[in-house]
Amino acid sequence: MNTDEYTTLTDTVAEGYYTEKRSKFLAFAHHVESTEQIKALLASYRKLYYDARHVCYAYALGPDAAETRANDDGEPSSTAGKPILGQIVSHGLTDVLVVVVRYYGGVNLGTGGLIVAYRTAAAEALNKAGTVVRQVEEQVTVRFVYEQMNNVMRVVKDMQPRIVDQQFDNCCVLTLSIRKSEAEQLRKRLDDALI
Repeated sequence: MNTDEYTTLTDTVAEGYYTEKRSKFLAFAHHVESTEQIKALLASYRKLYYDARHVCYAYALGPDAAETRANDDGEPSSTAGKPILGQIVSHGLTDVLVVVVRYYGGVNLGTGGLIVAYRTAAAEALNKAGTVVRQVEEQVTVRFVYEQMNNVMRVVKDMQPRIVDQQFDNCCVLTLSIRKSEAEQLRKRLDDALI
């Protein structure tokens, strides 16, 4: 896999469903970009499914999925959150939150049964989800005098970075965003253009 690419979900919510011994497991997979967004989604699920026994979840954040969390919400340790997180990892995804809501059916499933149930519900939601490959970008800021504008814009036109911010005054400032693997080359070409 490319080091400056990662796979995440499209912005629509995908749902999965699993039932075992009258217990119902409702799974929801979301594209997320921050812990604040995750907290808001979890709060809305807890409010919407206030009568459910458990609202378990797992998430992975960051282009390299460096930030992860799994929560069992009262289920026996590692029987809910870990299997959900395992599905996110095995699908090769990041910037993803999967919530599994459990309505207890009156029959205990045991730890093995719970692991299978949470894993299956999460997998069903993720299998239905649309995925998209995104690029890891890096920002490059360049400062130059107005007379150097043509040289700078020639590099920008050639390398096609995304212009994030621009200020044209006595001193001009351009903030550009480009694929991480091309950032060093962009810096060097801009430096050369300013000589």
